[in-house]
Amino acid sequence: MENPSSPSPEASHGGSLRGRFSEATDEFVQVFTASIDFDRRLYKEDIAGSIAHATMLETIGVLSETEKDQILSGLNTVLAEIENGDMQWRVDLEDVHMNIEHRLIELIGDTGKKLHTGRSRNDQVATDIRLYLRTAIDQLVVQQSELLRALADLAESNADTVMPGFTHLQAAQPITFGHHLMAWFEMLKRDRERLLDCRRRVNQLPLGAAALAGSPYLPDRILVAKLLGFDGVCENSLDAVSDRDFAIEFCAAAALCLTHMSRWCEEMVLWSSQQFNFITLPDRFCTGSSIMPQKKNPDVPELIRGKTGRVNGHLISLLTLMKGQPLAYNKDNQEDKEPLFDAVDTLGNSLTALIGMVPNIEANKSVMLQATLRGFTTATDLADYLVRKNVPFRDAHDMVGQAVQLAVSQGKALEELSLAELNGNETNVIEQDIYEVLTLQGSIASRDHLGGTAPTQVRAAIARARLQI
Repeated sequence: MENPSSPSPEASHGGSLRGRFSEATDEFVQVFTASIDFDRRLYKEDIAGSIAHATMLETIGVLSETEKDQILSGLNTVLAEIENGDMQWRVDLEDVHMNIEHRLIELIGDTGKKLHTGRSRNDQVATDIRLYLRTAIDQLVVQQSELLRALADLAESNADTVMPGFTHLQAAQPITFGHHLMAWFEMLKRDRERLLDCRRRVNQLPLGAAALAGSPYLPDRILVAKLLGFDGVCENSLDAVSDRDFAIEFCAAAALCLTHMSRWCEEMVLWSSQQFNFITLPDRFCTGSSIMPQKKNPDVPELIRGKTGRVNGHLISLLTLMKGQPLAYNKDNQEDKEPLFDAVDTLGNSLTALIGMVPNIEANKSVMLQATLRGFTTATDLADYLVRKNVPFRDAHDMVGQAVQLAVSQGKALEELSLAELNGNETNVIEQDIYEVLTLQGSIASRDHLGGTAPTQVRAAIARARLQI
């Protein structure tokens, strides 16, 4: 292998692809325009695309079988060199595509120069990114499924655990912890569906569009699509090389998934605090303080919450990147990769963290129960009781509000008020059976319908959920 510090024939003329120019590329421009530092990540996809392209070129008569075999053998050698850490990446060759092609030519000679027949870096990079993102989505969906199973397991073990449900961060009505966790499940289930739906549009082949107008060699694009596992081909060559909708759509799905995860993490941070103490997070997912030895900081959920803004920013970056571009390909699109790569990494790492943390969350059941008892969370049950006694709901609402005000002034719970205090100015509307209604268990059990918080419904929801995973 050549010494990367020694000048190559291309370098002596100012880099590759300089045949049209009368002067060498400015050294700063060479570095400024290069993408090899980040797009080398696409090496597997680039080589897979080249193998499929070479195979197709042989079937349409552009390459002989011997030439195709030489190219495929050379590409596999390049792949092995990269994976063994032996590849010398060169900035003057700009990107992953030219680095691999250059190394191929070094290995097999002039036959390697025929590989790029009938294609452009424009359709090549679009193909590489789609292959990369398809694999990334598949891996993320596996992670989402694992996290869905963890949520279902934790919910099932807490189907009867009573906790206050909140609105405006105020105790509202009694629910079960299992029911709350299944709300998280529903969010993540939709996130997984969005990624799977996005994958359908990712999985269309751009290769064959060449620079922007197609290829006079009449490539068999359907064959290439089959070889690479694409569902179909991008049908307009201009759109094929310039479209980045699929990357934007992925980042939108990733941003929404992380937004949901951020909401869960906010609750974990609150609930694991001394003020709530609803849950205990595993020690291995928390950190200490440099100065306060008593601290157990929920850094992992806090960091996921913070990384959400990072991926939201990537979505805006890609939208802004595309908003002013005329057809077809423009150099602007080099800026699509770093936001996309980081969005994939950030979502994947955040899922990994939650997969490790969620199954090990411990519910502090007695604390949750006491918090539910303190919040007048059965007040709505009292109003519903009055409605069943033919009291108009608005009158019932006022009547219960007065009872709550009385309970607050006396420092009592609603169920500790006498029948006379509960009835107020009404006469015997509220009877002895109200004390069964005002229990937390009675309140929760009464929501025994599809989507309700009753433990029987929570378990039924979990059973349905397991089939969907």
